[in-house]
Amino acid sequence: MNQGASISLDSIDYGILRLMQENARISNADIARELGMAPSAVLERVKKLEAKKVIQQYTTRLNPAALQQKLLAFVFMKAADGLGSSATGKELAKIPEVQEVHHIAGEDCYLVKIRTTDSASLMDLMRTRFSKLKNILSTRTTIVLETVKEQQQLIIPEK
Repeated sequence: MNQGASISLDSIDYGILRLMQENARISNADIARELGMAPSAVLERVKKLEAKKVIQQYTTRLNPAALQQKLLAFVFMKAADGLGSSATGKELAKIPEVQEVHHIAGEDCYLVKIRTTDSASLMDLMRTRFSKLKNILSTRTTIVLETVKEQQQLIIPEK
């Protein structure tokens, strides 16, 4: 979806989104009860929000430590493929340990969020996967010592 695209939402849409963002497993009947609507009307609204790509995905948030993915790192990367090209970004996105790839302004080209088991697995990832990407010129890695806040929830306007 084009990030600059304007999508018109009303207060009912915002109410649905707020409830679904708090609990993606909430039923249409529960949303309808909260908003004073018929469940069929909620279902229709949700389907329209999905079609407009306002609702992009339903996910389950897992504890990384429970899956032995205790190391969180951010890697700034310079790439040679030039401004406006996203070829390197697309290649980075194919790597399973890479959680996010952001094409950024400034001295670096990409900011990449990575989760691995430990520093040795991060080093292995950099040696075996990143080094094979021909356009990567340099990297700067920041290892997270503690996460104070991490969320995907967006601020939903009160309308």
